[in-house]
Amino acid sequence: MKNLKKENTVPTIVSTKETTIRTKSKIVTVAELGKIVEEIRKSGRTVIQAHGTFDLVHLGHVKHLEAAKAHADVLVTTLTADAYVNKGPNRPVFNEQLRAEMLAALEVVDYVAINHSLDAVPAIATIKANFYAKGQDYINPEGDVTGKITEERKAIEAVGGEIVFTEEIMFSSTELINRNFNIYEPHLCNHLDVLRENNGLETLTQMIDSIKHMKVLLVGDAIIDDYYYVLPMAKAAKENIIATRYQDREEFAGGVFAAANHVASFCAQVEIVTCMGDRDDYLDFVREHLKPNVKLTVITRPDAPTTRKQRFVDPGYMRKLFEVYYMDDEPLMRNLENELNSVIASRINNYDVVIANDFGHGLIGRSTVELLCSKARFLATNTQSNSANIGYNLIHKYPRADYVCIDAPEARLAVTDKLSPIEDVISKYLPQKINCSKFIVTHGKHGCVTHERGGIVHTIPAITKSVVDTVGAGDAFLSVTAPLVASGASLSQIGFIGNIVGALKVAIVGHQRAVDKVDVLKSIKALLK
Repeated sequence: MKNLKKENTVPTIVSTKETTIRTKSKIVTVAELGKIVEEIRKSGRTVIQAHGTFDLVHLGHVKHLEAAKAHADVLVTTLTADAYVNKGPNRPVFNEQLRAEMLAALEVVDYVAINHSLDAVPAIATIKANFYAKGQDYINPEGDVTGKITEERKAIEAVGGEIVFTEEIMFSSTELINRNFNIYEPHLCNHLDVLRENNGLETLTQMIDSIKHMKVLLVGDAIIDDYYYVLPMAKAAKENIIATRYQDREEFAGGVFAAANHVASFCAQVEIVTCMGDRDDYLDFVREHLKPNVKLTVITRPDAPTTRKQRFVDPGYMRKLFEVYYMDDEPLMRNLENELNSVIASRINNYDVVIANDFGHGLIGRSTVELLCSKARFLATNTQSNSANIGYNLIHKYPRADYVCIDAPEARLAVTDKLSPIEDVISKYLPQKINCSKFIVTHGKHGCVTHERGGIVHTIPAITKSVVDTVGAGDAFLSVTAPLVASGASLSQIGFIGNIVGALKVAIVGHQRAVDKVDVLKSIKALLK
C-alpha cells in the first residue's frame, strides 16, 4: 500500500482564556459607550446602534445584526437590563450578564452595553450613533403596543441620526422559549396551550381594549404604606427583642389610591371617593402620586390621622419584620357618613363600574353599603381581612354585588369553613351569603378559582412563584378585573388576566409603580406566542 504523506491540516488554536478576555472587553457601560462612539465619529467612521432584550440569541438576531452592520463601520448593541424586561413572569430566562456575553461573542458586534432603563431613549441620547436599527416588524408603529418606537425615532433624530429597518428572516425569542424551554409548570403549560388553540392572544387583547372607554368609581379606605428598611442585628443583650439598624425609608400612596392607579391605565376616567384625616393628612403627597386621569374627592375627618401602616422591612429578601398602624378605625360620625353618602349619590350614576375597596377601617358603614348596593350600575367589591379587623369585615356585609373578588382565607372566614375544598366554598357556600352571580377567589401560589352562577368552577394556574412583595396584589387583581367582568367577558379568561396582574404586582416593592396596561399586554403576548 502506498504511503500517503499527510498535509498539515491542524487548525489554529485560540485559547479559551484569550477568547473570553476579548469577549468581555467588548462589554462596557452606556456612559463609556457614549465616549467611545464620540471618538469613533471624530475619526470619520459611522456607528449604528441596535437594541433589544436578546433573551435567546437566534438566527434572526444574527441576520438583523449583520444587516445593521452593513449600514455603518461600527455596530454597538444595547440590551435591556433584567429589572426592565417586560416579557412576562419568569423572564428573562438568561440574566443580563449572560445575554451581554452572548452578544459580545458575535464577531459582527463591536461593543455591548446593558441599558438600565425602561426603554432605549436614554441610551440613544447618550450614545449618539449615526443610525438606529430595528427589525421590519417595527416599520408600522401601530403594531408596537408599547409605543416606544415613535419615541426612539424622535430620540435618534434629535442627535442627528436616523432610524433604519432591516428586512431579514424573523424568529421570536419568546416563541422559541415557550415551545422549547420548560420555564413554566406543566399545568400552566397545558393551560397556555388551550388558550393558544382557542385564539387566546387575540381574544384577551380585544377584551382589554374593550374597557378603554369605561369610567370607574372607587370608594375605599385611604392608606399610606410606610416602609422602613432595617437590617436585623443580634438579639438585644438584656431584652427579648430584635435589634435593627435603619437603612432607608419609602412612603407609598396605598389602599384605594394604589387600586385607582392600577385601573387608570386600562380605563378612560377614574375617581376616588374616600376620607382622610386632618392630622398628618398626606393630601398633597397623594395627589402627586395619582395618575393624571384619576380624580380625588376627599371627605375630611377632624382630629384624626390618615391611616398609615408602618412596616419594618429587611431589604435583603423584602421580609417584613413587624408593623405599626396609625389610625382611627371607629365608624364615621353621622354627619360625615351623610356627607360621604351625598358625594357618592351625586357621582354614582355617572360611572360604568363602582368598586368598593373595603379595608374595614371605618369608612364604609351600613348606610353606605346600602347606597352602593342599591344605586351602582355595576358593583364590584372586596372586603379585606387584616390584622385590624380579622373576622369582622366579611363579604356578606354587602347583601348583593355584581362581582366579588376575595382571597381564599377571606372566603373561608365568610362561610366559617376551614376545611372544605375551595371549589365548594366558591360555588356552594359563598352564593348563600351574598346575592352575586360572579365570584373569583384568589389563591396565592395556586392561582385563582372562578365561578359564575349556573356554570362550572374553573381553576386558573398561577403565572409565577417569584414573589418580592405581596402588598396590594389582591387590590390590583380586583381593580383591573372589575371592568372586564362588567364588559361581559368570560370569567375564566378574566381570571387568567387577573393572575398576570397579580404576578406583575408581586414583583413590585410596595407601590413604587402601578401595574400598567402595556405590561399586561406584553405579558399576554409573551405567554401565548
